[in-house]
Amino acid sequence: MAFDSLTEKLQNVFRNLRSKGRLTEDDVKAALKEVKMALLEADVNFKVVKNFIKDVQERAVGQDVMNGLNPGQMVIKIVNEELIKLMGSETTEIKLQPGSAMTVIMMAGLQGAGKTTTTAKLAGKFKLKGKKPLLVACDVYRPAAIKQLQINGEKQGVEVFSMGDKMKPADIAKAAVQHAAKNGNNIVILDTAGRLHIDEDMMAELQEIKKAVEVHQTILVVDAMTGQDAVNVAGTFNEKIGIDGVIVTKLDGDTRGGAALSIKAVTGRPILYVGMGEKLSDLEQFYPDRMASRILGMGDVLSLIEKAGAEIDQEQAMQMADKMKKAQFDFDDYLMSMEQMKKMGGLSSIMSMMPGMGALGGKGKMPDLDSEENEKKMARMEAMILSMTPEERRNPDLLNPSRKHRIAKGAGVDIAEVNRMVKQFNESRKMMKKLPGLMGGKGGRKGRFKLPF
Repeated sequence: MAFDSLTEKLQNVFRNLRSKGRLTEDDVKAALKEVKMALLEADVNFKVVKNFIKDVQERAVGQDVMNGLNPGQMVIKIVNEELIKLMGSETTEIKLQPGSAMTVIMMAGLQGAGKTTTTAKLAGKFKLKGKKPLLVACDVYRPAAIKQLQINGEKQGVEVFSMGDKMKPADIAKAAVQHAAKNGNNIVILDTAGRLHIDEDMMAELQEIKKAVEVHQTILVVDAMTGQDAVNVAGTFNEKIGIDGVIVTKLDGDTRGGAALSIKAVTGRPILYVGMGEKLSDLEQFYPDRMASRILGMGDVLSLIEKAGAEIDQEQAMQMADKMKKAQFDFDDYLMSMEQMKKMGGLSSIMSMMPGMGALGGKGKMPDLDSEENEKKMARMEAMILSMTPEERRNPDLLNPSRKHRIAKGAGVDIAEVNRMVKQFNESRKMMKKLPGLMGGKGGRKGRFKLPF
């Protein structure tokens, strides 16, 4: 995640604070100086950092904290609370018109921020909520912009309204709203043109669209990888055309992430969603409290549960859990668990949401779990399983040496790799056989642990 480096630095600061039984005012100031440097290195706006440190320090050197039983823990709690406040305190939804009235949303942003893909992702979110969105191709300048929207709209099962690239965007928007009124679309999302940089023509065009149709929500899409530029872009757009909220993209990339911490404080406008991947489902509601937890390395279990709920087939999960309890897990289940992990964004994505695991991805601590090498390993594992017969997948005990040789040949791997995978699988099954005892089942001490299913 974007904040891995920041998380690692903050955890080092907090580790030092926890190690001291008592804190002096100088201890707090020294720790906050390190926090300040970490935030600046993460590309958080200088004024935002200055105010943030001032607010934390005023609270942290108070009598209640300094004389408390665990002052280090109290300082961390204050940093967490101030981070949440900085990012907006409350989760903000896109405001829709009441009842069945149509809501017109205009998407704006610079070229390369991922606006067209984000527009389709947003339409998918509304469709899941039972709405009937209409995507509108108003970018008549960028080659293939219309085609890109049509392809993504089709993948999301959402209608795309287009009039080609010869009409004025304001006229396309007007015709789209009329089309939506006739066809029962209650949300109209306008994908407008971006530019390589802010210019007067682009702003004038957006203002023209706003005059032609009643735009209820103007949402700006910014690229987290542009750092402070993203904050400056948000400030300019808000000043020129007025924005209601921001979507920050590419927050899963190798970026310092400071834009996400600065936008609300600089523009006064909330972050609505964050883009956490390239798939059309990779758009997450922005929760300031959960993001603060992730930044501080406390995990984000709620988002992980929600992600699992959205991506995993519950019936399959229950069947798999039952098989695990009975130690009847087979290679079909192995294959299914790999698919479900991929749907949830891979192992690194899952680990980043686990308490205390976020910073493990730091340099020198743990290899990239979703690296190209590990992806290749997983692909070879899938190839080996798919080279088995249905009977072999259901009954792994059938795998004798001749069958393993056939599987290796079919998957294009060395026999040693097949042996390694089968050994790993058998060890997993042995562990599962021990689970009932560990969990307080047959042969185990009752009530010691409980299964989570």
